[in-house]
Amino acid sequence: MNPTTIIPSVQSLLTKLGENIKLARLRRKLSADQVAERANVSRRTLYSIEKGSAGVAIGNYAMVLFVLGLEKDLLKMAEDDNLGRKLQDNNLLVRERAPKK
Repeated sequence: MNPTTIIPSVQSLLTKLGENIKLARLRRKLSADQVAERANVSRRTLYSIEKGSAGVAIGNYAMVLFVLGLEKDLLKMAEDDNLGRKLQDNNLLVRERAPKK
């Protein structure tokens, strides 16, 4: 298996995500073994998630978030795409004026 090459700013975000997942687990007073079993992942995979590994499938992240009751947080990703809207608006051409009422 080839290690995933990732830029430092993205790795920093993944590391923070992993820390947040670990804190959520600890706040719920769940052991790593409990979460791993309920998420149907190995203990090692959970450890990798909590470290923010880029090599872990997003489905495994999603299952761990589900076990913690945080799966809806996935919907917040890319929810407000300001850059995309600006790019789209720049490509909209006004060909004629709207009729006056």
